[in-house]
Amino acid sequence: MANNNKSGSGFFGKLIHNQIFIPLAALLLLVLFNLVFDPSFFKITLGQNAAGNPVLSGYLVTILDYGSELAILAIGMTLVTAASGGQDISVGATIAICGSALLRVLCGRNSRPDELQAPIIVAFLVACIVGMLCGAFNGILVSIFKIQPMVATLILFTAGRSIAAWINNNELPIVGDPTFAYFGSFFPGIPIPAPVFIAAFCLIIIFLVLKFTTLGLYTQAVGINPSSSRLNGLNPQFIKFVSFVILGLCVAVAALIKVSRLSTINYSVIAKDIEMDAILAVALGGNPLGGGKFNMWASIIGAYVIQFLTTTLYKFKVSSDALSAYKAVVVILLVVFSAPTVREWIGARFKKITAKKGVA
Repeated sequence: MANNNKSGSGFFGKLIHNQIFIPLAALLLLVLFNLVFDPSFFKITLGQNAAGNPVLSGYLVTILDYGSELAILAIGMTLVTAASGGQDISVGATIAICGSALLRVLCGRNSRPDELQAPIIVAFLVACIVGMLCGAFNGILVSIFKIQPMVATLILFTAGRSIAAWINNNELPIVGDPTFAYFGSFFPGIPIPAPVFIAAFCLIIIFLVLKFTTLGLYTQAVGINPSSSRLNGLNPQFIKFVSFVILGLCVAVAALIKVSRLSTINYSVIAKDIEMDAILAVALGGNPLGGGKFNMWASIIGAYVIQFLTTTLYKFKVSSDALSAYKAVVVILLVVFSAPTVREWIGARFKKITAKKGVA
């Protein structure tokens, strides 16, 4: 009996110290909260959209839909955090820039064209190039000029939305072609939101990259100790630069989804404060915000948990102005539960409880 208790406490101890414990625990708490106060939260219905195509609807579908954008951004933000020991706060503004460039290519000189002026794939590739250039700009400031990431990205954070408006001459272009709206809603005949498939594709790509290349290992090595990694033949400047470029590519994908949802853009509102959610997803995944070792899948789970929290707050009529306050509470709790002393205390308390049960 004592051996069983010992193995049980050992398992719980390992679980407590596992990096993925925090996002899973947060997810479980949100699920239990909604089950208690409103079980209908988990109801999913199959209906039809305006075009007569079958679509799934419900709060869980909304979480998967909008959480996909955040999961894509969490991929790049995790790499940037691990490599540079800082965060990119220009993500929302860069989404505005990429989305504006994408619409400029699709609409041409006419802000409301009757037909697309270029194929969607071409416009998307342009957005990717723009996103990577923005990432490269931030990466150069951080890796070469040694500017702290949050300070370096403050430049685009401040000027990005003005640049986005300048690209389209302060006009609000509108894409009338219904095929462009598919990427932010549903592909015809498929009831699952298109962003879910886009996010799944991105997750598969990063899985293959981390599995079959040394990107993850090099990123962690640079984040833990740049000087030591340099002595081992790595180029810390290049690794940091690449991490920002990858984040820029992730931003371009998120911009495609964001702009496609409405087939237009509002420079001052689009993706507002999304960089804070992306950073919070990384933190919720248990990744140290000072850089080093990371768990990509914990960050991705964290992204969907953040969207779960946001959707829950909206469900219970919480004002959008108050969302930041609630998320601030989550950040405080994360900092507390991420502390090694707190985890050790929880593990010790559980061990005492199981020991008492064994004696009884």
